[in-house]
Amino acid sequence: MPDSLYLATNENATGKRMIALGVMELAMRRFGRVVFFRPVVRDSAVDDQSIRLMRSRYQLPAAPEQMFGVTRKEARQMLAEDRYDALIQRIQQKFKSLQETADFAVVEGTSFQGLATEIEFELNADIAVNLGCAIMSVYSAASQSVEESVQSIRIGNDSLTDHGGHLLATVVNQVPPEQRGALSQAYSAAGLADTAPIYTLPEEVLLRQPTVREIQVGLGASVLGGDESTFDREVARLKVAAMLLPDFLERMKAGSLVITPGDRSDIIIGCALASLDSASPSPAGLVLTGGLLPPLAVRRMVNPTSGLPILTTNVDTFTAATMASKVRAEIGEHSPRKVESALGLFERNIDMEDLAKRLEAPGLHRVTPMLFEHSLIQRAREKRVRIVLPEGHDPRILQAVDVLRRRDVADIVLLGDPEKIRSAASQVGVMLPELDAIQSGNVVVRDPDDHTPTVEIIHPPSSPLLESFVDEYYRLRRHKGLTRDVAHDRMQEVSYFGTMMVRRGLAAGMVSGAMHTTAATIRPAFEFIKTKPGIGCVSSVFLMCLKNGVLVYGDCAVVPNPTAEQLAEIASCSADTASQFGIEPRVAMLSYSTGESGQGEDVDRVRSATAMLKSARPEILVEGPLQYDAAIDPSVAAKKLPGSKVAGRATVFVFPDLNTGNNTYKAVQRSANALAIGPVLQGLRRPVNDLSRGCTVADIVNTVAITAVQAQASQSIELDPVPAEIIDEEAVS
Repeated sequence: MPDSLYLATNENATGKRMIALGVMELAMRRFGRVVFFRPVVRDSAVDDQSIRLMRSRYQLPAAPEQMFGVTRKEARQMLAEDRYDALIQRIQQKFKSLQETADFAVVEGTSFQGLATEIEFELNADIAVNLGCAIMSVYSAASQSVEESVQSIRIGNDSLTDHGGHLLATVVNQVPPEQRGALSQAYSAAGLADTAPIYTLPEEVLLRQPTVREIQVGLGASVLGGDESTFDREVARLKVAAMLLPDFLERMKAGSLVITPGDRSDIIIGCALASLDSASPSPAGLVLTGGLLPPLAVRRMVNPTSGLPILTTNVDTFTAATMASKVRAEIGEHSPRKVESALGLFERNIDMEDLAKRLEAPGLHRVTPMLFEHSLIQRAREKRVRIVLPEGHDPRILQAVDVLRRRDVADIVLLGDPEKIRSAASQVGVMLPELDAIQSGNVVVRDPDDHTPTVEIIHPPSSPLLESFVDEYYRLRRHKGLTRDVAHDRMQEVSYFGTMMVRRGLAAGMVSGAMHTTAATIRPAFEFIKTKPGIGCVSSVFLMCLKNGVLVYGDCAVVPNPTAEQLAEIASCSADTASQFGIEPRVAMLSYSTGESGQGEDVDRVRSATAMLKSARPEILVEGPLQYDAAIDPSVAAKKLPGSKVAGRATVFVFPDLNTGNNTYKAVQRSANALAIGPVLQGLRRPVNDLSRGCTVADIVNTVAITAVQAQASQSIELDPVPAEIIDEEAVS
């Protein structure tokens, strides 16, 4: 089910806070622990009206500072510096920290006040998607025809879904009563109901009326008199008193805020008397202008008898009236009548049971690249492991180690000459203070009470571990003709030494390839890490981080021409890898035809592999053969394979051979500007992953995190102490 809901609007003053209040009320009844979050606040969380209201009404335990992402000033600065992704990441990190304490989160989007109106709607869409929230879009029908409202909704909802948003429902607020039926019909006729249901709410005049207290704050006025409770009265209209009292009283309406110079004792006394007379229209309050105060005798008579709220301001009457007219009504902690009216309006006009079912129903969980990277780091942190990086001299490796250490992702072992590593680190400005305390050739033993990530250096040729590593390697491979001299030479190579550390449990996984070929990186793993029980071949996937989601491509790096049995195994392993990283596996077995339309040896092989996987693992959603367009595009899938649970919604793409897979992933990577993480090897008993020699620091950080997550899952798998047949080294290219 969706575990969070994001309220997104396309303009200011749509009543979004009222909708947030209604959703919070519903969530508090349906879920155990509920939190509230705002991605952007004006100045501070303490002053944010929505945060104050939700904390006060629902006694939320989180501190205000935990309930927001950034201030408006910070957001503007980051946007001006072209740090769009960094802005979303900062908001995401704050939200995820809060979300960890809850069963459900309500997020009220930005308010279109002084941020960046021209991109704000798209910004909200990107924030919602990267927080992993379902979206409820909120619009206002005030001063619009039915046609104009439907057009506005269509544009807004299309933008949300185009950005990868999962739209749960649409709310249209402030709808004229005579338009409600016609708007719902036009919404359905336009096909918008196919994406999300519509809820319409009529205009509620009370919610647009500011209180006397809000006007006091807006004017910066002082309080001259009145009972505390009377300052929460709504102001229905502003009335400037410039004429004589009898004429003014004829024109005064109930709920008026009377604005008059402070020396108009007649108006002051008249308003006080009107508030006591049940037959007369009662004013909401008085604003005395010009810095003038009524005589003391008048004040003594008015205050005790009427309880009328009286404000004073130094500005003139015209200015006071102008300023008061610009004060916005807010649903806040000091407006209980508005709160109850808002909840009543929400519950009367929204099908609460229907909305509750949608909140509790399974949702389509789309993992965005940013959300994926965040979850990757979080998963690695949950049970920190030690990862060995054989290429300790590479500046990119050292910069990545600095990031990994600061983000608490993993303990790191660097292989190489300590002096060269220190020199390389210094040249790129990386400060790794632990390095000075490391003695070359020894693995640091962690103090159980020390939770700081460690960075260790081992120089293989001088390490005390070398001879025991040589002995074990020789024992494992002598049946293949390996001599002890060759074993000694190879074990001084960093890839072999690092892989043996993984085998011996001195590291949980290895990442290499920034300076070495794929073959040099993974051949040692094929020799003495070997495959998991029941797995016949090592394969790979690329995690393709596209704009609107993360897809899994396999195999694009290891097995050149898989048999039907190997294809089924690659698909099974790829589905498990997807699940391991929070991607719901829906497996498409790719070919040049879809369904039963094509014949030929290649397509028959894919068809056989699909049948094998369905038989061996019926719990996996798989479809094949499928063409790529039918696998990813719902409209094409509806024509070529209607009714399929995978076609048009696939997340795992299994290519028929290495040639197709490798070319496709590179084409998508370059054409769609996608981040391709991998190859991520699957099927080994312990994780060893390869980097591209053109990798970036971010690539290294992500691959180490992936390896750490794989290691957490593989630590229970025992390694065979005796030699066994494994993949032929010639299969590695």
